[in-house]
Amino acid sequence: MSRYQQPDYSRASAQIVSEMMIEFAARTGLRPAGEVQSRYLWTDAFAVCNFLGLYGGTNDETFRKLALLLVDQVHVLLGRHRGDDRRSGWISGLSEDEGRLHPCAGGLRIGKTMNERGPHGPFDDRLEWDRDGQYFHYLTKWMHALCRVSAVTHDPIYRRWAAELAKTAHAAFTYVPFPGGRKRMYWKMSIDLSYPLVASMGQHDPVDGLITCLEIRAGSMGNSEGLPDLGPEISDMGAICEGKDWTTDDPLGIGCLLSDAFRAAQMIGIETPEYAGLPSALLEASRLGLDAFSKTKPLKVPAERRLAFRELGLSIGLHALERLRGLIEKTPGIFSNQDTVADQVKKLMGYAGLAEDIESFWLEPANREASTFKEHFDINTVMLATSLAPDEYLRV
Repeated sequence: MSRYQQPDYSRASAQIVSEMMIEFAARTGLRPAGEVQSRYLWTDAFAVCNFLGLYGGTNDETFRKLALLLVDQVHVLLGRHRGDDRRSGWISGLSEDEGRLHPCAGGLRIGKTMNERGPHGPFDDRLEWDRDGQYFHYLTKWMHALCRVSAVTHDPIYRRWAAELAKTAHAAFTYVPFPGGRKRMYWKMSIDLSYPLVASMGQHDPVDGLITCLEIRAGSMGNSEGLPDLGPEISDMGAICEGKDWTTDDPLGIGCLLSDAFRAAQMIGIETPEYAGLPSALLEASRLGLDAFSKTKPLKVPAERRLAFRELGLSIGLHALERLRGLIEKTPGIFSNQDTVADQVKKLMGYAGLAEDIESFWLEPANREASTFKEHFDINTVMLATSLAPDEYLRV
């Protein structure tokens, strides 16, 4: 667990990332191929991008094969009912053959250790974190991973699966609370998407859904045969987003906002112009969040009181910010509000050094011995690898 160290923290080492991901593959049953030990949708979405990035950087077919094998394992395991469930087969209810053709048609389970709470079971806030079900923000991460697989392999089936998942998720998670009311979203749904497990709305779920649907559609331009029309979902998400405040002091949330700002910026000029102001709105929320986050000096506390994956979400977002600055420099006039966005990026770059601080801290073997790191070992190491080599994850 403590073999990989980085003597020079100023640059990500491909060797370190490779070691982390090969160990992840072995630990979770990807390599050598054998019994799957575990699958967890959030972690696996980042892992797919990491394997694709390693493939792009080394041209080693091993990593491409691992990415594709991981996609297959996620679909076969998390697209089907749990082994301890009275139900069996694809959670979509499709036949075996149809389910393999449309593995995301019923959504995908989170992969939590405990089975879901029944529709009439008592709610326990603490236990709910350990119970299975479906999270919208995990599904969007998987949609993004499928889009990256499609882009790298030039196989449109993966993007088609992402679009099918987008339509399924949107239909299940959005609802109108009362006649004539404004649409909202559930935060957590049951495995079969038949009832909400947590009715409150995730703060960033609507904007994450909007940007992900735009990404799916943008990548299919000129090659949309067989791809479901996501226009209604995009319109709905845009309406839910209107007037929302995205500000948060949670490091993972801030990192996702920064990553989404870069993703949205990459699609300007490809997608419809009404969302051209989105990067600026996300950057402003990120600045306010980072100002609040930094005042508490959370990176000064011991490892036992820190959650690596939340901090690493921030460092990944700060790397997205660096790439957004490069995009602005290389593409003058890409934004209608170019000066505003450039000024926002310049102010936010004052926090860029936090990414190296976070990576350096969690690359220290002693800090990875903390119980908070070991308890979430897979997600922590995979997101650390993403932070060290973020380019594939941040592409659209």
